[in-house]
Amino acid sequence: MAEKNKDIKFEKAMKRLEEIVEHLEKGELDIDKSLEIFEEGISMSRLCSEKLNEAEQKIEQLTQKRRGDLAVELFPVEGSGEPKE
Repeated sequence: MAEKNKDIKFEKAMKRLEEIVEHLEKGELDIDKSLEIFEEGISMSRLCSEKLNEAEQKIEQLTQKRRGDLAVELFPVEGSGEPKE
């Protein structure tokens, strides 16, 4: 199942994770079904984390200076117009 999840896009995994949280918060599922979707939620959470780490690495690579030093740049926070610190 882990290999299958590698092909899932971040947005789809995040949406599924939100659905799982909603189901679990309702408390209407039996214990077996709760455990089953909890496992899926953990898998989606790990996938999202991996995708975010990959994106961060790509951004860092794209912002390397000519001499090869890494230039980590802060991105603006939505609505503030100032870099995030």
